[in-house]
Amino acid sequence: MKLREIAERLGCEMEGDGNVEIDGVAGIEKAGPGMLTFLSNPKYKRALGATRAAAILTAPKAGPMPIPVLRSANPYLDFARAIELFHEAPRYPAGIHPTAVIAKTARIGAESHVGPYCFVDEGAEIGAHAVLHSFVTIYRGARIGDHFFAHSHAVVREGCSIGQRVILQNGVVVGADGFGFARREDGSWKKMLQTGPAVIEDDVEIQANACVDRATVGETRVRRGAKIDNLVQVGHASTVGENTLLCAQVGLAGTTTVGNGCILAGQVGAAGHLTIGDGAVITAQSGVPGDVPAGAHYSGYPAVESRLWKKCVALYLRLPDLVRTVRRLEEREKQRTA
Repeated sequence: MKLREIAERLGCEMEGDGNVEIDGVAGIEKAGPGMLTFLSNPKYKRALGATRAAAILTAPKAGPMPIPVLRSANPYLDFARAIELFHEAPRYPAGIHPTAVIAKTARIGAESHVGPYCFVDEGAEIGAHAVLHSFVTIYRGARIGDHFFAHSHAVVREGCSIGQRVILQNGVVVGADGFGFARREDGSWKKMLQTGPAVIEDDVEIQANACVDRATVGETRVRRGAKIDNLVQVGHASTVGENTLLCAQVGLAGTTTVGNGCILAGQVGAAGHLTIGDGAVITAQSGVPGDVPAGAHYSGYPAVESRLWKKCVALYLRLPDLVRTVRRLEEREKQRTA
């Protein structure tokens, strides 16, 4: 495919030779001859001198480039679109594999694919154009919209609700029991019945081995467009806002509310019974013990405003010197008063 054609299909402004032949896409450090790469993060600009790519996607104000350029207001997004020009997602023919077990009262929409060893329980409803890859389990009474895609070993538990165009990667569990136990007088624990479903709204993707627990009462809800990374735990009765990102190994204890458009980076932990406001960003490995204001940028444990946290870290690294200084001053004061 010629670079000129890619520019037209992506709606990008082109600079340089539009007849360059492009046969693939790759990152700036891995791209070889005939490949289109991209530059959206300025820290990778140093790699430009060594790249072997044939052309590059970058921002209008990124400066001159040593190879033909496609200028885009959102280079990362347009690079994602460019990938689709060279790689077509696998397609799955409609039909039910003979090893699948489908309950008589279950309903599966038109043009759906149910793969080997899947199980759909009584009263479950799945919309049109769904794909259940293999070993997928849908419990009784689950309600699932159109264009659902469940990879191997995904599970949707009883009574849970899933919207349109939802993707569950391998090993996702939606609606497992929340961690609810009441302590008896003898110190043992009574399991609390988890009666509230998990609700996943439209255009959500939940990645491998993540868990969205059901609620003791009420519901657990993941709102429209949210993206949940591998090994994330969404605790019982929590709410995840629209278009929010929960990155790898984030853990939300029960009854955590995360607003719209938030980003919780890897291994952030929220203590539960708290609210993280719309648009908040919490950096990796931060611990959140209380509410976070909308639009805040928090770091550390306990999580505080990031600029304050950076100052605290800088002082922490100087603690040995500060201790030595304090000891000298104490010794000097002892000598002065002796």
